[in-house]
Amino acid sequence: MEELRPGLWTWTALHPSWTPEEGGPEGWEQEVRSYAYEAGDSVVLFDPLVSVGEAEELAIGRPLVVVLTCRWHRRSAAELVERLGAVVHAPAVDADELGMPVVPYDHSDELPGGVEPKLGGYPNEATLWIRAHGALVTGDVFLGGERGFRVQPDSWLAEGLTPAGLRERLRPLLDLPLELLLPTHGDPVVDDAHEALARALAPPVS
Repeated sequence: MEELRPGLWTWTALHPSWTPEEGGPEGWEQEVRSYAYEAGDSVVLFDPLVSVGEAEELAIGRPLVVVLTCRWHRRSAAELVERLGAVVHAPAVDADELGMPVVPYDHSDELPGGVEPKLGGYPNEATLWIRAHGALVTGDVFLGGERGFRVQPDSWLAEGLTPAGLRERLRPLLDLPLELLLPTHGDPVVDDAHEALARALAPPVS
């Protein structure tokens, strides 16, 4: 695990459900990323793919909270509920499809640790603002990696949404005092985060 800042951690793991067909320029890579935030008397995990033992080490006896950016990033959430009593928060639109106890949230809610949901690429997806660190956790709507921080492929767009419409939907994120971008697909952006987000939301060069 890597400590990005005091109390803010990240790590990668190989997704067990990944297949080669899901990779490539329009897909996602097998290695995915998770984050942990020490929020006072609890520890908040974002889209965690983690062993029970590693989660216990992070918690050190404190309550565990799991916040999902979207339903399909459930990863280790169910096991953490069963084995460690974690409380899972997920977007309200389809939280009942997760098959485990979930606290649904809307974009206007404040989550444990002062985490604030912001708009994502779909009605059932959120980006997650950690105000204490000036950090934005992103699920599928942004990707990192060798090609830099960027908006999701056009083939992933929600029905009826255009690439230009998606960028316009996400533009309010530029009003945040960003210091860190924390994608769950790709590496964190720890320098010039606001500029990286602005580049990702700029109209593509034709």
